[in-house]
Amino acid sequence: MIEAFAPAKINLTLHVTGQRADGYHLVDSLVAFADVGDRISLRPSAALSLQVTGPEAAGVPVDDSNLALKAARFFGAGGGAIALEKNLPAAAGIGGGSSDAAAVLRAFSDMTGREIPAGASALGADVPVCLRAGAVRMAGIGDLLSPVPPLPPLWCVLVNPRLVVATPDVFRALAQKANPPMPEAIPAFATAPALGAWLKGQRNDLEHTAIRLQPRIAVVLNTLATLPGAMLHRMSGSGATCFALFADDAAARAAATRLSHEFPGWWVRAAALS
Repeated sequence: MIEAFAPAKINLTLHVTGQRADGYHLVDSLVAFADVGDRISLRPSAALSLQVTGPEAAGVPVDDSNLALKAARFFGAGGGAIALEKNLPAAAGIGGGSSDAAAVLRAFSDMTGREIPAGASALGADVPVCLRAGAVRMAGIGDLLSPVPPLPPLWCVLVNPRLVVATPDVFRALAQKANPPMPEAIPAFATAPALGAWLKGQRNDLEHTAIRLQPRIAVVLNTLATLPGAMLHRMSGSGATCFALFADDAAARAAATRLSHEFPGWWVRAAALS
């Protein structure tokens, strides 16, 4: 059996810098990955199949609309029994489906010894960055990836108030689609507070639009702002998952415990980022 981890993707920044004639939006984003996520296991099988379990499995399709199966077919797999343990909420702005697809591609590559085919962006704009599964700068329509200095030790609390936000709806409602990119060079940061201070000067250009569509996102952000030790609070991707950054693990875990008690209906996780 082959196992692969599908980590949550966190957009520490998300600058929308334009829109192409074909409708695709251009972005400039500093992406990190959390040590929480879904898990894939793959066993040899004559037929291709998908089983979904886990706390977030409800409503997840097991037919060809699931990116995990699409990834297997993209790889050219003739068979394989895929088991997906779903721990990340769907449509949450943390790349769950794309990370699942990337994990499936890695699993089939490990099982067969074949390289992952080029053109994984055909599965979705976030799949190439999820194949990296580490801190990277993502630009263009998600297809232009460039290295960044390693992040300092960094922790976060991830919160989703159980809202589904459709990415196309947020981009469609975005009024200003040509915004400044990040600085040309992302510097190296020796400490988490130094990174947090720099991130405060950056943006998620989808945040205000997502709040307009789902006002409860503002409640989450306002709550994160009150957490002791939180250096920064922001929405990830197109929402509705938001995060607060911390300089140490203990503060992040204490914050997650507090939020879980105060808001038992929310999905809350403490995580390390890299």
